[in-house]
Amino acid sequence: MSKVLNEITPITEKDCLFIVERHKTEFNYPLHRHRDFELNFVENAAGAQRIVGDNVETIDAYDLVLIGGENLEHVWKQGKCHSSDIREITIQFSPGLFSKDLLVRNQFASIKEMLSRAEHGLAFPLSTIVQVYSTLNSIAREKESFVQFINFMHLLYQLSLCPDARVLAGSSYAPSDWEQEGSRILAARQYIDDHYQEDLTLPGMAEMFSMTPAAFSRLFKIKTGSSLSNYIIDVRLACAIRLLVDTTLSISEICGECGFNNQSNFNRIFKSKKGQTPRDFRASFKKNKTIV
Repeated sequence: MSKVLNEITPITEKDCLFIVERHKTEFNYPLHRHRDFELNFVENAAGAQRIVGDNVETIDAYDLVLIGGENLEHVWKQGKCHSSDIREITIQFSPGLFSKDLLVRNQFASIKEMLSRAEHGLAFPLSTIVQVYSTLNSIAREKESFVQFINFMHLLYQLSLCPDARVLAGSSYAPSDWEQEGSRILAARQYIDDHYQEDLTLPGMAEMFSMTPAAFSRLFKIKTGSSLSNYIIDVRLACAIRLLVDTTLSISEICGECGFNNQSNFNRIFKSKKGQTPRDFRASFKKNKTIV
């Protein structure tokens, strides 16, 4: 079973959007999923491989995909891409941004349908990418947050009118839903995702769910395909990668924010899992970040 990171997006209840523009030389973010919607634009990465659910495609020089559904696993891989300057604009937004009362309005009919289709991933053709290219650029570079949000809404409307957007993951695609993992493991995973900064141990987790450590460890491995310790590390690394890429926090600060007990241990684990130190990983990204 492939390991899938449950990404912790930086959107808070007070944020409408999270927007980041990056220039990089390679794709090295792991297979992941998250609860929030994500619009991802990739430029100058012909030959890279895009995986969304059970759909695997090689992309051209321009790629624009809308990801919805919290269990839709996705990733961009290096593939045969040899570009030295890959440009990526990522816009994440919470499903709660659009209330049910809003989506039933006539003016939002096309957006509602698009968001529903995006639960299996939605890829837009080159003709649509050309049409919205300037809007994407203006959103990424706009400094005034309200104007940025208005431009984003216009972008969504433009995309919702595209008649040739393709659904990516097959209708029969069934990711490993948390509800199928057993109520105790569901609760355990949720607890880890919410408390990964704290000291989490096998005995403590087992006691919390009224099980012996051996029984809890065995059930967790069966239901998730990962040991408890590796799962906790993966959650913490997902947090660390996001902070390395999208903040200016020091390595020491990120170590503490993500629940690692000391920096040397953090550096060792990160290099073992990612093949490079946190400092080298951060150096591979150049970015501008905006949270609206």
